Parts: sequence; structure tokens; C-alpha cells
Amino acid sequence: MPGCGVLEVMRDSGGMEIEVFVVPGCPNQRLAEEQLREALDGVGLSGETFTTRVITDQAEAERSGFTGSPTILIDGRDPFAEPGSSPSVACRIYRTPHGLAGAPGVDQLRHALRAAAGKGGGV
Repeated sequence: MPGCGVLEVMRDSGGMEIEVFVVPGCPNQRLAEEQLREALDGVGLSGETFTTRVITDQAEAERSGFTGSPTILIDGRDPFAEPGSSPSVACRIYRTPHGLAGAPGVDQLRHALRAAAGKGGGV
């Protein structure tokens, strides 16, 4: 197929599993979801959906590997995981090119989506 890129193939094969984990009332949930949607649109995955899951207690955080709200998983992996982070029902801070923020930046999310596609992620 001419012009067929990795993300086009992913879209044809059923896409990625993308989840946003948050704590109840997370002040950065909306920002994370909006930036994730913008990143998906930016890499040609406008039709890709994601689910949002609310983590309510420490036991659930430990079971899911949740290290703070919001956490974005792409095919079950946290592309922004910090070594040594412990599961916690708390807010999370991301390092971005513009300083610390409550969610990863759009460019960071695009990079993470492309990296996941390049590793053969997706269903």
C-alpha cells in the first residue's frame, strides 16, 4: 500500500488499548484527556478511543501499578513511568519541555503513541 505508515497499519489492525487512570476529582483529568485526544488526532488515530478508570484506594493502585493521577497506559504500559515510583492514590507530576505539569504534553503523547506503534503494539 503506498504511503502506508505504522499508525495506518495499527488503525487497520484494531488499534491500541489506551487507558487513563485517575483518582476521584482529579484536577488534571480533563487536561490529560484533551491532550491525549489531540495527540491521537495528530498521529492519524482520530477514531481511536480510550477508557478512563477511577482508582479509589491503595489496594487498587497497587494491583494496577497506578503511580498517580492521571496515569496514561498504552497497551498496558506507562510510557512516562519514573524509576522507583511507588503505587499511590495521589496526584502525579510530569516533566515536560515547559517545566513540571499535571499531565504529559501533546508532543510527549504523540511520541509515546508512535513508539508504541513502532513496537508492534495494538490489538
